[in-house]
Amino acid sequence: MERQYKRTLVTTALPYANGPVHIGHLAGVYVPADIYARYLRLQGRDVTLVGGSDEHGVPITIKARNEGVTPQDIVDRYHKIIKDSFEELGISFDVYSRTTSDIHRATASEFFTRLHDKDQFVEKTSMQLYDEKAGQFLADRYVTGECPHCHNPRAYGDQCEACGTSLNATDLVNPRSAITGEIPVMRETHHWFLPLDRWESKLREWILEGHKEWKTNVYGQCKSWLDLGLQPRAVTRDLDWGVPVPLKEAEGKVLYVWFDAPIGYISNTKEIYPDSWEKWWKDPDTRIINFIGKDNIVFHCIVFPAMLMAYGDNYQLPDNVPANEFLNLEGDKISTSRNWAVWLHEYLRDFPGKQDVLRYVLTANAPETKDNDFTWRDFQTRNNSELVAILGNFVNRVIVLTHKYFDGVVPVAGELADIDRSLFDEVDSIKESLTQNIETFHFREALKDAMNIARAGNKYLQETEPWKVAKTDMSRVATILNTALQICADIAVAFEPFMPFMSRRLADTLHMGKLTWAELASRDIVKAGDSVDTPELLFDKIDDEAIDAQIDRLARIKRENELKNFKPAEVQPATDFETFSRIDVRVGTVISCEKVKKSKKLLRFLIDDGIGQRTILSGIAEHYQPEELIGRQVCFIANFPPRQMMGIDSEGMILSAMNADGSLSVITPSTKVVNGAQVK
Repeated sequence: MERQYKRTLVTTALPYANGPVHIGHLAGVYVPADIYARYLRLQGRDVTLVGGSDEHGVPITIKARNEGVTPQDIVDRYHKIIKDSFEELGISFDVYSRTTSDIHRATASEFFTRLHDKDQFVEKTSMQLYDEKAGQFLADRYVTGECPHCHNPRAYGDQCEACGTSLNATDLVNPRSAITGEIPVMRETHHWFLPLDRWESKLREWILEGHKEWKTNVYGQCKSWLDLGLQPRAVTRDLDWGVPVPLKEAEGKVLYVWFDAPIGYISNTKEIYPDSWEKWWKDPDTRIINFIGKDNIVFHCIVFPAMLMAYGDNYQLPDNVPANEFLNLEGDKISTSRNWAVWLHEYLRDFPGKQDVLRYVLTANAPETKDNDFTWRDFQTRNNSELVAILGNFVNRVIVLTHKYFDGVVPVAGELADIDRSLFDEVDSIKESLTQNIETFHFREALKDAMNIARAGNKYLQETEPWKVAKTDMSRVATILNTALQICADIAVAFEPFMPFMSRRLADTLHMGKLTWAELASRDIVKAGDSVDTPELLFDKIDDEAIDAQIDRLARIKRENELKNFKPAEVQPATDFETFSRIDVRVGTVISCEKVKKSKKLLRFLIDDGIGQRTILSGIAEHYQPEELIGRQVCFIANFPPRQMMGIDSEGMILSAMNADGSLSVITPSTKVVNGAQVK
C-alpha cells in the first residue's frame, strides 16, 4: 500500500539568471511542476511549490564582463524578467526567490560550515588553468578552444554546444582565455571536495533498491554513475562572485555553484516559512519531489542527497525526481548562446492572452521519455484543431444552446437515458486514468485524458442533436443540456492543472466558485436553476501570418549563426599564373535544365555558349529547382575535357559558391553579357 504523506514539497530547478527562460526550461521543469502542484491543491492536499533564480556561476560573470556591468546588475535584470514571466504564465510558485538573498547566503554558509566541522570534506591541491594576464584561475566557461570531437572552433571548457559533448577545459585544442585571449598556463590551487565515494553504498541502496519506480531515464543514469564508482567532487572555486567560503584560509574562493544552488531549495523554504520550514525538510511525513531536466539528474539524485546525508539532522531525501529529457526547436537543439530558442517573455508579448495555448502544446509535446521537438506549425495545428475545434467548440455550443432554449439558466434534468448514463460512466473512467497519470507524472497522457472529456462531450452532442429534439421534446432537451453542462464543469476541473486561465474563465461562466478534484465526474457540479453567463470563445484561431513571423525570425537567427560560425576553407597550395591562365571561364545562358534520372544531386544543363550549345552536368539538384535556372546566365569552365556521368557526357563545369550552411549559389554576372564572354 502506497504511503500517505501529510504534505508535499515540490521544488523546481533554479534557472540561471544570465538570460530569460525559454520553452525548453518550461517543458522540462516548470510546466510539469506546476501541473503537479495545482493537482495536489485541487485534491486538498498540503503542498508548497518552491523555486528561485540561480544567481551565481560563471555564465553570469561572463555576461557581466561582456556587457561591462557587474554580476549583480545582470542577475537583478534577469531575475525580474524570469519571475514576471513565470507569474504571467501562471506558474503558481508559493515562493520564487534568489540565491543572492541574505537568507540564502547564510544558509549556504552554515551548510558548508556544518559539513566542514563534521570532517565531511577532503582537501586537495590540483593543477588548473590560469590566465597570467588577468591574474586569475579560469573556470571551465572562461576557456574556449577547438572541440576535439567535432572541431568547432568556439567550444567552451565544459561543453561543446555544436555537438553537445561534455568536456574538460584541458581537452580543448589550442585553449584560450575568454577574458584576455591569452594562452593559459597550469598552476597549483587548493580546494575542498565532497567525497561522494563515502556515500556510494548508501546511495546505491537508496536509489537502486529503494526507488525502482523512478523514471527509466533517471534510474538508468544514476545506475551508470554508481556502477562507474563515485569520486570526490570539488565544492569550492577560485572566483570572486558567489557565496564566500566561510573559512579564513579560503579567502578569494566561493562555493561551487552546484553545491550552492540546491541549498536554495532550503533557503527559499525558510523565506516563506521562517518558523516552520523544518517540517518541510526534516519531517518524515513530508514528501519531497524535485522537478528537473536530465542535465541535473546526477546533482539531484546523487550529489545533493549525499550532501544531505553528510549533514544529517533528519534531512529528508527526495521521494521522486521526475526528470524530463530535452525539448528541441524546429529539429535543432535549443541553445541560449546561439539565440535558438522561443523565449517566454517574447512569446507572452507576441501572443497576448495565449498562456494556456503554450502550456497545452508544451505538455502535449513534453519530452518525458525522450527528446521531443517543438515546431510552430504543430503549435498552430494543436491550437486550431484541438483547442478551438474540439474543446472550445463543445463548450461554446453547449452554452449557446442553453441561452437559446433556457435563457441562460441550467435546466432541470429529467430521467437519464442510456446515452446520458454512458457519457457519465465514460467520464468516471477518464477521471480514474487522469488521476493515475498525474500521480505517476505521466502528464502527456493525463492531458490526453482531459481532452477526451471534451471529445466525449462533442460526440454526445452530435448523437443527441438537441437542436432537432427541441422541435418535439423540450424536457429531453433539458436533460441533454444539463448533462452537457456537467461535462463543461468537468472540463473546468480537469484542465485546471494544465490550462488554469481557461479553466477559471469557464468556471466563472458557470458560476462554479472554488474548484476541487472531488467534484470531477460528480454529475451535479452545476445546479439546476443556476445562471450561466453569455458565451465567450475560450480560444481563437491562430493565423498563418503570426506563425510565419515566428518561422521567419528563426530563419534570420539561423542565417546569422551560420555567418558568425562560418570558417572559410583553407586556401589551396600556390598555383603559378601560367597554369591558372589556361583555365577558360566563360558566360553562357541556360536554355534548358532538368533533373538527371536516378540521381539526387545532378542537374542536366543545355548551355548557349556563344558558339553553339553544350551539355553540362552539375551537382546542385539539392539546392535549385531546374525551372529556377532556365534563362539565367551562368559562369562555366569551357575547356575541361568531356567527362561521362550517369551515361551522359558533361562538357564543362558550372561554377558555384558554397554558403556558410553548405548550400550552393550559382555564380552569375552582375549584368547581362554576351554569351561566350570570357571571365578575366
